[in-house]
Amino acid sequence: FRALEYKTQVPLSASGDHVRTRLTHTIEVASLARSLARSLGLNEDLAEAIALGRDLGHPPFGHPVEHTLDRLMRGAGGFGRRLQSLRVVETLEVKYPDFNGLNLTREVRQGIHPGTSAGTSPSLESQAVDLADEVAHCCHDLEDALESGLLDPGALRGIELWKETESGIRRNYTRLNPERTRRFVSRCLADHLVEDAVRQSIASLEEFHPASAAEAGAIGQTLVTFTPLMDKKIRNLRDFLGKNFYRHPDICEVNQRASQVLQGLFEFYHLHPHLIAERAVLRIKKEGVSRAICDYLSGLTDRTAMQQYARHVGTDSLLRELTPQAA
Repeated sequence: FRALEYKTQVPLSASGDHVRTRLTHTIEVASLARSLARSLGLNEDLAEAIALGRDLGHPPFGHPVEHTLDRLMRGAGGFGRRLQSLRVVETLEVKYPDFNGLNLTREVRQGIHPGTSAGTSPSLESQAVDLADEVAHCCHDLEDALESGLLDPGALRGIELWKETESGIRRNYTRLNPERTRRFVSRCLADHLVEDAVRQSIASLEEFHPASAAEAGAIGQTLVTFTPLMDKKIRNLRDFLGKNFYRHPDICEVNQRASQVLQGLFEFYHLHPHLIAERAVLRIKKEGVSRAICDYLSGLTDRTAMQQYARHVGTDSLLRELTPQAA
């Protein structure tokens, strides 16, 4: 879990000390999920535990490396961060003398990677975590995009969620300067999204009135969700961030270099599998060299991945682009 501090949320060259990491994102999601669960009368501890476990299998450098590992693992079972998170808590972590894993309840493990069968839906607590993750991504990626300077605040004037939130702030805080207004938008937007989700989710729960977790799963549809109108507004914001931030040339360049680092390491360790961590080496006979290497690489932080690449494979120019500069 502590290693998530050194795995970036959205890789940014020269990102400084205050960029969000997987750890800060996970803590924010857990807090939001717990608040949602409390408002809806769900199991707060379960929602928080699911949120804290969901990103344990996330590889270094964010989503592009996840896609790279999945491509490299074709024919060997593929790779997905949710399934890898489940693998971490069930198999890879060694905290007890007589069995592997973290001894989590079935409900927590199913929430980390639902894997539901046809006609059923994830637990309500798992749905709350999904929604909290969506809120965090929208608000905090927007905040990071503005802080990085890659996104011009003026470009957001056509985005309905931004306009609504900003105008509400200006009505209530007439003396705020543009900089403080911009910084406050993310907080207010998160509150706005959560309030909408609570209203809609309460209405859905009252309509279906599931008496147990089994009944909620048998309904076969998501009950913890936004209103249709808010869902449309969120998709609009996410599309905007996709075009103007996630696919910004600077981000794309860093993503490409990060993928090169992981692919280079994957290929190197295929030639020299004895150099991966001892616990991973011991799994080669049972699960194959590719899976053992994948487990090892997905557990690296951004920093250790760059160190391994520099030691075994890399060029200074490639690593320089991936090294955040001090703020």
